[in-house]
Amino acid sequence: MGEYSLVLLSGGVGKRMKLDMPKQFLLLAGKPLFVHVLEKVDRLQVVKEIIMPCPSEFIEKTVEIINKYGFTTPIKCVEGGGTRQESVFKGLQAADYDNVIIHESVRPFVSEKDFMRLIETSNENAIFGLDIPFTVLRGGEVVEGNLERDELLNVQLPHKFNAKKLLYAHQCAIEDGLNFTEDASLYFHYFRSDIAVLPGSEYNIKITKPIDRILAEAIYKETILLGD
Repeated sequence: MGEYSLVLLSGGVGKRMKLDMPKQFLLLAGKPLFVHVLEKVDRLQVVKEIIMPCPSEFIEKTVEIINKYGFTTPIKCVEGGGTRQESVFKGLQAADYDNVIIHESVRPFVSEKDFMRLIETSNENAIFGLDIPFTVLRGGEVVEGNLERDELLNVQLPHKFNAKKLLYAHQCAIEDGLNFTEDASLYFHYFRSDIAVLPGSEYNIKITKPIDRILAEAIYKETILLGD
């Protein structure tokens, strides 16, 4: 099973939410979004450290909140980057273990079971994904082509990777001047090796827009009723 570092991306600045603070500080049931994630990760014995890339001006506030909850897993807050990709790279540079899990602070509905499914799958590189239930076309102001929905995947986090290989792929992307929106596509671009896809959950939403806050409150109430 191995031992893991977990990089919890916390670098958002809340632009799409029209906030004056990063969206990971939004409250859900009285707690910041990232605390909901940390509470679950803290129960995973194979996760030996958590690295949180944060905006530099919010590191102190993040540490202050973390200290209130008495987590037992060591947590390191590091300065995040100007992009998601740069924040992952900085998190990987601070990781001390051979395996790494990547997750986002604004996906609070990930479950402990989700993490364990990811960890226990035999492939050292694995992600969660969902089928796309709607039609997708290629185009902008006009339709330019069709895409085969059956060949597409809605990528969810968390992901797990061999930490050294993912760090090497990030170094290559920097040298090549390439930008990726998540790490599975970056890793695949350089290694072309198998990345297992596990069935995701419709509850595991990413809270980035105002409407997501409404969905989050509804999901939280339902998951409490379900005992998850």
